[in-house]
Amino acid sequence: MQLQNEIQASRFESTHQQAVVNVIFTCNWCNDKFKQAMMPYNVTTQQFNVLRILRGQYPKPSTINLLKARILDKMCDASRIVDRLVQKELVVKESNPIDKRAVDILISEKGLDLLKQMDLEVDLSAPVSSNLTDEEAEQLNYLLDKMRG
Repeated sequence: MQLQNEIQASRFESTHQQAVVNVIFTCNWCNDKFKQAMMPYNVTTQQFNVLRILRGQYPKPSTINLLKARILDKMCDASRIVDRLVQKELVVKESNPIDKRAVDILISEKGLDLLKQMDLEVDLSAPVSSNLTDEEAEQLNYLLDKMRG
């Protein structure tokens, strides 16, 4: 469906303005799709992102600063997300043996098992692959990278 119909806009000031609104609208659309996909697993999209970062680091421990640097949603509170994952027993926090002020963060076996299950059941590329060819997805990636400069 075209953007104008989706947001009931009659016109935009320019094609560039329409493109920005379209990117924002599509970002929110994707976020809604991901939230729906995460719901059965009792994790938020930000928690899922942190778990995937931790799995990528595993078995090496991570730090809050590493998570902040790599997390997709730069506005979220990484410390609070980690604390919630600890409560769910998906993540373990331990004192760093070398630097007692630092905290090491590791994904737990339960967290690894959850991601294995989600890998089998959740298709993260579905919002794109269901509507775009591989070539179109490549072009979209190129244009989005170019937009960010």
